[in-house]
Order: sequence, then structure tokens, then C-alpha cells
Amino acid sequence: MKQGRRAWKYPDNVDTDVIVPARYLTTSDPAELAAHCMEDIDPDFASHVAQGDIIVAGENFGCGSSREHAPIAIKASGVSCVIAASFARIFYRNAINIGLPILECADAAAEIKGGDMVSVDFETGEIYNLTRGARYRAAPFPPFVRDIVAAGGLIPYIAAKLRTPKSAAPSAPLAEDTPQGGTLQ
Repeated sequence: MKQGRRAWKYPDNVDTDVIVPARYLTTSDPAELAAHCMEDIDPDFASHVAQGDIIVAGENFGCGSSREHAPIAIKASGVSCVIAASFARIFYRNAINIGLPILECADAAAEIKGGDMVSVDFETGEIYNLTRGARYRAAPFPPFVRDIVAAGGLIPYIAAKLRTPKSAAPSAPLAEDTPQGGTLQ
């Protein structure tokens, strides 16, 4: 469970060009991207966000272009989680790939206000608005996705798996062990 942190509230359809403006895409340095995170919609965000704060937004968060820079900027700014009514699918996948926890919960997105203290339990999907005494339920990630996020993203997760001796790895068969067109029995 995360400790309660400040919520930053944004509307529907926050696109990737608002999350990190295209004029800053000349770099892939996370710290530089974080310095410009949300600046076109909230000029104070980058200078006031604290480690562990949470972004709460409406529908279709992360729409627009498919750049990974957007979730990288959010994560590098110290945000511990994004809660939205819904996410653009490519943003959703990019967030998991870089290890940024995100949860879809329309009720939480509608009712949490900017400045509220919010806590999240990623194992259960429970979201607590500590300021207002409310509790919400999002669908939690399956364990393998939680493992990817906990590892810091897909690449660190795979690297750790490759370093794990086969005897210590789970005994699930590999795709090439499955008969062509068949199923495992």
C-alpha cells in the first residue's frame, strides 16, 4: 500500500503533447522530460510535484501520439500512480512497459479533487481518498504485470528473468515447446 499523497487533477482527453510538449522531444533524458511534464496545461506541476504524488484524470488520458516520452516524463517527475476513468491504449501499454503504475476507475477519477490525499493498494486495486473518507475499487493488475511494474518496466523485468537460472525459473513451457497449432495438455 502506498502512503497518502497529493492528487493532481486533470480533465478528459489529456494528450501526450500536453503531458510532454513536442518541442522537448529532442531528448530522451527522463530528468529533462520531467522538467517539462504537464507544463502546457499546468505550468506549476513540474516545480511543485512531490515524490509519490498521484495524477487523477478523466477519460482517454494519454491520447494522441504513441510516444513513450509521456509516461517517462510522468514517472521521472516522481508521480507514483496515474488514476483515470480510461486510458488511450498505447499510453496504457507504454506506462506498463516503463514501470509506471496506472489504474482505471471512473468513480475515483470523477470524485477525487486536486489536492486530496490519495492512497492506492495495487494488489487489491483499492483506491482510498483519505481527505474525503471514500474508497474505490479498480481492477488490479494480474501478478505478472505487477511484477513488470515492480521491476521498473519490461526491459528490467526481462533482464532479471534472463539472469535467473533455469532451475529457479517457473516451469511453464515455452512457445516453441508447444506443438504447431496444438495446445498444451
